[in-house]
Amino acid sequence: MGRKKMPGLQKRGGFWHIDKKVFGGRICESTGSDSLEEAEKYLAKRIEEARQVVMYGARPKRTFREAASKFLRENQHKKSIQSDARQLEILDKYIGDLPIEAVHIGALQSFIADMKKGGRKNRTANFGLQIVRHILNLAASEWMDDNGLTWLNSAPKIKLLPINDARKPYPLNWEEQERLFKELPPHLRQMALFAVNTGCRDREVCSLRWEWEIKIPELNTSVFIIPGATVKNGEDRLVVLNKIALSVINEVRGQHPEYVFTYNGRPTSRILNSAWKKARKRVDLIVRVHDLKHTFGRRLRAAGVSFEDRQDLLGHKSGRITTHYSAAEIGNLIAAANKVCENIRDLNGPTLTLLRYRTTGVTTVQVNAGQTYAATNLH
Repeated sequence: MGRKKMPGLQKRGGFWHIDKKVFGGRICESTGSDSLEEAEKYLAKRIEEARQVVMYGARPKRTFREAASKFLRENQHKKSIQSDARQLEILDKYIGDLPIEAVHIGALQSFIADMKKGGRKNRTANFGLQIVRHILNLAASEWMDDNGLTWLNSAPKIKLLPINDARKPYPLNWEEQERLFKELPPHLRQMALFAVNTGCRDREVCSLRWEWEIKIPELNTSVFIIPGATVKNGEDRLVVLNKIALSVINEVRGQHPEYVFTYNGRPTSRILNSAWKKARKRVDLIVRVHDLKHTFGRRLRAAGVSFEDRQDLLGHKSGRITTHYSAAEIGNLIAAANKVCENIRDLNGPTLTLLRYRTTGVTTVQVNAGQTYAATNLH
């Protein structure tokens, strides 16, 4: 007759798991072993740790997975919680089973190496490093156990990677815009045309609702106020409609009772989808949807629009209340936004021509074919 196993151990999926009440608490976790002997040693170790906590107030061993789960439970209100959950799911296979005190920049080297091997930019890897750093900081400063101890004695320094491989903005010239937009399906063409004439982000365009439209009778037009919950910087966003953006809005009006832009009667989740990627491949342009915002901003500057008006039109944080305007102020912003429409036909106006040298990476901007400026920090 075989010996009896320790109470609290159950074998599931080939591995021994712990489910046991200990000193008023409960241990529920995998031992990570298919050996009963190893599993019993691990359970004995966890029981001793629990005893140390009860007797001497020592910190119990907690894994990073436990800390990540706590973070997600407590932050359901965050706009970026789904993105955080995806990052933590990726990180789990690298550090999920590690005790939180064993998580440091050295333990994350495999994650960093795999990100680089997969062609991901340092900025993308930093999203993961930032959330790990944030969770460890919370564990060392805010999360307390029943004995008044923080989960972690002190948080290690998680240094972010240098952003030296970021893709530079690619504002379109008129010829490139025409080539790309011709390849897009009609619903994406409308959305792209709206984005390049308002500076709206992908998410802002896709989530745009008719209830956010505000009529301006004095100007025989309307604007949209996008709630801060949908805007990246968290502030309400005024969207001014120039001639082209207004024509797009009138074209889609009545197609859906709730959303401005739809496809087959349903809202779209993003502009940068497979149809967009196929279109840009056909015209040999590696352009992102966010480049439409850069295009709008640089055309505004080339047209002589003031810095303050560019901030308002692009929805940048400025410290001003950018959704409280008089009709006259709205009219001035519409006039400024219309300057990028006039550039299409008015060859005497300030046009934006981008000269790109693929071999050297040098980019210049020519205004009125007479003055040339460096293309960095144009808006």
